[in-house]
Amino acid sequence: MTEGGSHGDSRATPGERIGIGHQVLKLNQRGEVVMRLGEAAVWGDDEHHFNGPSGVVVAPNGDIWVSDGHRGGNNRIVKFSSDGTFLLAVGGGVGSESKEAARFSDPHDIKMDSQGRVYVADRGNSRIQVFDSEGDLLYIWTHYGKPSGLFIDRNDILYAGDGLSGMVRQGPPDNWRSNLGWEKGVRIGDLKTDQAWVTHFIPQHDEDVGAGIEFLGVDFDGNIYAGEVSRRRLVRYVLHRPSELRGH
Repeated sequence: MTEGGSHGDSRATPGERIGIGHQVLKLNQRGEVVMRLGEAAVWGDDEHHFNGPSGVVVAPNGDIWVSDGHRGGNNRIVKFSSDGTFLLAVGGGVGSESKEAARFSDPHDIKMDSQGRVYVADRGNSRIQVFDSEGDLLYIWTHYGKPSGLFIDRNDILYAGDGLSGMVRQGPPDNWRSNLGWEKGVRIGDLKTDQAWVTHFIPQHDEDVGAGIEFLGVDFDGNIYAGEVSRRRLVRYVLHRPSELRGH
């Protein structure tokens, strides 16, 4: 996936857009490109173009889901068949930001659980929207903060990285706090339970320096890997095990 500069973004000036932005690339195990979705450095909101794609997930049957709309982009999710044929889109194009159901504002990541349900980090609206495999809305959850990155493990445990809540933002009428009353960190919930209420919260580990966690990964031992944007680093959170259980 190559984000590029979305419409209205300073990175979308002609000189900055030269490259491979606005595409989703499929690679084989040798790192060779075997399929391209989108057109290099050209943004759009039709069936053949993206505008700031930010996340991608592949279903067991090969269908491809893309969250398309980082920082003023298309504010939509798009589904393709395994061969890249356009199937459907949910949301709108540039300027379509909305708090309405099945609409988006800066959809920043997309993941899928074992039942084929699709989870979208609708970051600008401080919520997660959940869809079925046909793009029909199932749930809207506002208890995961302002999610930028999602991860779902093999046990259907959901991890949501929030790197923006509580951050002082510059703008009229005065400086304001993003998602007031919430903290940056990782929120964890069980998708096998009703509404997947948050069961654990891991606060950002040190002082607040700009945008925090935006990318998440979890290994088979439960250790969490968080990509922090402002500090340009990867932080590992180690699963705590009581001393009496270590070595077992």
